[in-house]
Amino acid sequence: MGQPTEWWRSAVIYQVYVRSFADGDGDGTGDLAGVRARLPYLAELGVDALWFSPWYLSPMKDGGYDVADYRAIDPAFGTLAEAEKLIAEARELGIRTIVDIVPNHVSDRHPWFRAALRAGPGSPERELFHFRPGRGEQGELPPNDWPSQFVGSAEPVWTRLPDGDWYLHLFTPQQPDLNWAHPAVRQEHEDVLRFWFERGVAGVRIDSAALLAKDPELPDLALHPDPHPFVDRDELHDIYRSWRAVADEYDAVFVGEVWLPDTERFARYLRPDELHTAFNFSFLTCPWEAGRLRTSIDTTLAEHAPVGAPATWVLCNHDITRTVTRYGRTDTGFDFAAKAFGTPTDLALGTRRARAAALLTLALPGAVYIYQGEELGLPEADIPRDRIEDPMHFRSGGTDPGRDGCRVPLPWAAGEPHAGFGGEPWLPQPAGWASYAADRQALDPGSMLSLYREAVRIRPVFGDGPLTWLPAPEGVLVFTRAQGSLCVVNLADSPADLPSHTQLLLASGSLDPRGRLPKDTAVWLHG
Repeated sequence: MGQPTEWWRSAVIYQVYVRSFADGDGDGTGDLAGVRARLPYLAELGVDALWFSPWYLSPMKDGGYDVADYRAIDPAFGTLAEAEKLIAEARELGIRTIVDIVPNHVSDRHPWFRAALRAGPGSPERELFHFRPGRGEQGELPPNDWPSQFVGSAEPVWTRLPDGDWYLHLFTPQQPDLNWAHPAVRQEHEDVLRFWFERGVAGVRIDSAALLAKDPELPDLALHPDPHPFVDRDELHDIYRSWRAVADEYDAVFVGEVWLPDTERFARYLRPDELHTAFNFSFLTCPWEAGRLRTSIDTTLAEHAPVGAPATWVLCNHDITRTVTRYGRTDTGFDFAAKAFGTPTDLALGTRRARAAALLTLALPGAVYIYQGEELGLPEADIPRDRIEDPMHFRSGGTDPGRDGCRVPLPWAAGEPHAGFGGEPWLPQPAGWASYAADRQALDPGSMLSLYREAVRIRPVFGDGPLTWLPAPEGVLVFTRAQGSLCVVNLADSPADLPSHTQLLLASGSLDPRGRLPKDTAVWLHG
C-alpha cells in the first residue's frame, strides 16, 4: 500500500466522544450524522485525525467500553454504512480516522459470553474467558484477591453464577475479561483490526493496553506481586508484535493506553515492531508548576528516545477533569483517588492557564491530542447526583463524582435550543453553557477557539527538530526547536522579560505595558 508516511509522529489528533459531540437526529444523543455535519468545523480547526471513543454496539454500562459487537455501530450512533461514509468524507478533507479497540474485555451481551453462560462449567466456550470455581468449603469465596481497576472501588472483580462458577471482570460485572492465552481470542482481534483497516481506518487506540495478559494460575496479588499477575506481563509483547504485522500491511498506526510508572518497561511497548505511540499520562496528570512540567517533558522525551518513538501530549480526555477547572484549583494535578464533590475552582485563573498550556503543548515535539471541547475552553460541569450515569460514581459508593462532568454535550450555537447540540442532551448542560458556543467563539479573535485554530495553523514553524531548553528565570520555561522558533511560558509570580526575538507569532494573553510576559501566559516567538 505504498511507502509509510509517518504522519502520526507530529499529528494533531482530536478525540471525539460521539455521544456528546453533536446530535444529528434530535434524540439527545450524539451520533455519526452529527459528526459528519461538523466535519467542516474540524477541518477549519486544522486537525490531522479524529480518534473516536467506542462507537460499537453496546449496552452502554460503561460508556461504550462494554462492546457487544466490534463490527457493528451502535444504533444510537448510526450504522456501519454511515461510519464508512464518515471515514471517507473525513479523508477527503485531509482528516484520518482512529478507532478505539477494547481488547481486555467484552460486554456480557457479547455472543461469546452468552454462549459461555449457556454452555456451563468446564465447557470450551468458557475457556475464552476466566471462569473458575470459588474458594471456601462451598466455593462461596472469590478465586483470588485481585482489586477492581476502578480507582476507589472496593467491589470484587469476580461474580458468581448460579451454576457455581465465578468469572473475572477487572472493571464492571458487565465487562467479562477475555482469556488472551486462547488462540481464538487473538485471532478474533486480528480479524477485527483487518475489518476496520479495510474500511479506511488509519489507526487504532488500544484501551487498557497493559492489562490483557493474565498469569494462568490467577494467583493472589498479595502473595505474587512481582511479576504482577495482570499488569504489564511479558506475554503482551508477542500479542502486539502480531498486531503490528497486521497494521503494517495497511500503513496503519497504534496508540496504546499504557499506565506504567516504570519508564523502561513503558518504552518496551514502543519498540519498532510493536506499538507506534502510547499516551503520556505523566504530562496529563502533572500540576501547573514549572519544575514539574519541565521534568515531565524531559522524562517523556528521554523514555521515548531509545526506541525512536514520538511522544504524545494531552491535557485532558474523556476520563480526566477538564483543564480549565483543574488548573483553577489549589491542586492543579490529577489523581483519580483525589476526586471529590465540591472542590472549589477559579475559572478565570484556570482559563488563563489552559490557554498558556495549549501553546506549551502544541509547541512540544511529537503528536498532540485535543479532547473535544478543550478548544472551546469548557469547564468541568457539575452533574446533579440524580443524573450521573458513570459507573465509577456508583462503584465508589457515591463519593466519586465520576467522569460525566467532562462528557457534557458540546455547545455549538448560542441562540439555539440546547446550545445547538440537537435534542435535549443525555447529560444536562449547565446554565450559561451557550456562552461557550463554537459559533460565538468563531467570531471572537480573543476566544479559546481562535487561539487553538491559530496555534494549530502555525504550529509547523517549530519544525521537527529536538527540543532545546534555554536559560530562563525560575518559574519560566523557554525552549527552542528547529528554524529558530521559541516557546516561552511564565509560571512565576511576576512578569518575565521576553528573550531577544524578531517577531511575536502568537500569545495566549496580552503582554503587560512594558512588553513583559505576565504570569500564567505563553508566547511563541521567532528568534
